[in-house]
Amino acid sequence: MHSHADEGRTNKSLILAMLVLVYTLNFVDRQIIGILAGSIKEELNLSDTQLGLMGGLAFALFYTALGIPIAWLADRKNRTWIITIALVIWSGFSALCGAAQNFWQLFAARVGVGVGEAGGVAPSYSLISDYFPPQERGRAMAVFSFGIPIGSAAGILFGGLIAHAIDWRWAFAIVGLAGVAVAPLFKMIVKEPARGRYDGEDGKGPAPPLAKVVKELAAKPSFWFLSLGAASSSIVGYGLIFWLPSFFQRSFDLSLVDRSLYYAAIIFFGGIAGIWLGGFLGDRFAKRSKGAYAAVPGLSFILAAPCYVLGVQQNDLVIAFFLFLIPQALSLAWLGPVIAAIQGLVAPQARAVASAIFLFINNLLGIGLGTVFFGAVSDLLSAQYGDESLRYSILIGLSFYVLASLLMAAASRTLPKDWRVA
Repeated sequence: MHSHADEGRTNKSLILAMLVLVYTLNFVDRQIIGILAGSIKEELNLSDTQLGLMGGLAFALFYTALGIPIAWLADRKNRTWIITIALVIWSGFSALCGAAQNFWQLFAARVGVGVGEAGGVAPSYSLISDYFPPQERGRAMAVFSFGIPIGSAAGILFGGLIAHAIDWRWAFAIVGLAGVAVAPLFKMIVKEPARGRYDGEDGKGPAPPLAKVVKELAAKPSFWFLSLGAASSSIVGYGLIFWLPSFFQRSFDLSLVDRSLYYAAIIFFGGIAGIWLGGFLGDRFAKRSKGAYAAVPGLSFILAAPCYVLGVQQNDLVIAFFLFLIPQALSLAWLGPVIAAIQGLVAPQARAVASAIFLFINNLLGIGLGTVFFGAVSDLLSAQYGDESLRYSILIGLSFYVLASLLMAAASRTLPKDWRVA
C-alpha cells in the first residue's frame, strides 16, 4: 500500500527532475561559449573585448529585457507551455551559432539564445513554489539550481570534447538539437499546478498589475539589497566561468581537453556541494529568522574571495584545483536562500514577475558586466603583463565579492520586516 502523500512526493520529484533537466540545457547553451572561446577567437580573429561582448552582452541584452514581459504572462497563463516554447527557441539558436561566419553573425545568434532563455527561469521558480510548501522551498530552489553547475560543467566538458574531436561548430549544433528533442517530453510530464495552493487565502485572486508589483518591491529595502548583492557576486561568477578556461590555457598551458576536464570537475563538484549546503542552511536557520536567507550567502561571499586569490596565484595544478573548488562552492551557496526569499516578498500571483525583476538586475549587471569587465581589464593590462594579464584582471574583479557580502549583511537585517505574511 502506498499513500497519496508518497505519490505526491514521487510526482514532485519527477517534476523537479524535469525542471532541472531544462535548466541544465539552459546553462549548457549559455556557458558552452567559454570553452570554445579560444577556437572561435582563432578562426574568426577576435579580440578579448569582442569575446567578452559576445559571451556576455549579446546574451544579456534580450535575456534580461524580455524576462519581465514573459514572466508577466507566466503569472497569468500556462507556465509549462511558456517553458516548452522557450526551450525550442534557445536550443534552435544555439545550434545556429555553429553556422556563424563572423563576429556579427555569432553575436546575433547569441542574442537569439538570450531571447529564448528569457522564458525559462522565472516561470520555473513560480512553478516550484506551487509544487512545494514554504518550509521546503529553499531546498527545492537549491535542487533546481543544480542545473547551473551540471549545465555549466556539461557545456564545458562536451563543448571541449566535441570541439576537439570534430570542431567548435559541431559542438553548438549537437547541444542545440538535444534541447529541441527534450521539449515535447517536458510538456508531456510537467502539468500546470493550481496557483498559490500552499498559500491559503493569499494565493487566491487574480495576478496584480505589473506596476503594483514593481511598487511593492521598490518599497522593500530587502529586495534591493538581495538583488544588488546577488548581482555583485554574479559579476565575478559569470566573469570567471567565461574567462577561467582561457586563464588555464594561458597561465597553466592546459590543452583544450585537459582544461575541459579540469574546469568541468571544479564547477560540477564545487557547485553542487555549495548550492545544496546554501539551501539546507537557509531553510534551517530561517526557522528562527528570515534574515538567514541573506546571512548565509553574505558569509559565503566573504570566504570565497581569499580562496580565489590563492587559487589564481598558485602554479601547482593540484593545489589550484582545491583552491578553486572551495570558492566555487561558496560562490553558488546564495541561490537557494536568495531565490526563496524573493518568493517570500510578494503574493503568490506575483512570483514570476518578482523573480524576473530580480533576475533582470542580477543578470544585466552579472552577465552584461562580468565577461566584458574581465576581458577589458585584461586587454588594458596586456601591454604590461602579456599572457599573465588575465591573472591580474581576475584579482581586481574579486573586489565585487566584498561588496556582495556587505549588501547581503544589510538584507539580513531588513528581511524579517519585509517578509510577506499570509
